[in-house]
Amino acid sequence: MGTRLDSRPRHQQIAAELRAEIMSGDLKSGEQLPSTPHLVARFNAANATIQRALQSLKDEGFVRGHAGKGVFVRDRQPLVVNTSTYMSPDPRGYSYELLKVGQVAPPSDVAAAFTVSGEDLVVMRHRLLLHDGAPVELSWSYYPVSIAAGSPLAGRGRIRGGAPQVLADLGFPQHHFIDRISVRQPTETEVQELDLPPDVPVFRQFRVVYSDSERPVEVSVLIKGGHLYELSYHQTAD
Repeated sequence: MGTRLDSRPRHQQIAAELRAEIMSGDLKSGEQLPSTPHLVARFNAANATIQRALQSLKDEGFVRGHAGKGVFVRDRQPLVVNTSTYMSPDPRGYSYELLKVGQVAPPSDVAAAFTVSGEDLVVMRHRLLLHDGAPVELSWSYYPVSIAAGSPLAGRGRIRGGAPQVLADLGFPQHHFIDRISVRQPTETEVQELDLPPDVPVFRQFRVVYSDSERPVEVSVLIKGGHLYELSYHQTAD
């Protein structure tokens, strides 16, 4: 089997190398990056190519330039998503904007998860999650009309206690969920609404929440910028 060549533009290759060093801690928070002449020599690249690579890292929030001093690694920790929990609003900087609520025909994968026809309507809540005022996640949460109609899930108001509390009050407590995680390039809408830098992929979480008798009561699609997040998994030994 042949070796696949990296066909990306040179500035993307260089940015990838530096990004990996920052994420591994080899380039530490607050540390100054090597000078442009040093990077030119190291990567055997033109000055303009190095500048484009550094600009990509600035756009993604990995580094910051200081006039007359150089480029430094930003003191920024990734937003860690523990896949066993929901991202809940809290006073430390998380908030939601409710973008749309209504009854819609579900996407095919959502319909399959609910085992309903694609022609059947479901209640959808579409939201934007912000951290310190910056957009970090788009979400679409879907509920069977038979459960959600007439409940706070179908309204435009803020839900006290969140969807899990409403579902429990309706007699559908959440027992467990299954996440499928994938990575892809963003759509044009996702680039705009999440204010994504160029060439940044997104995480796609597809979550099915189950209640009594393994009944699916919620399906969510969550889109997160890949430059902001790490996914955390926990497993207990038998």
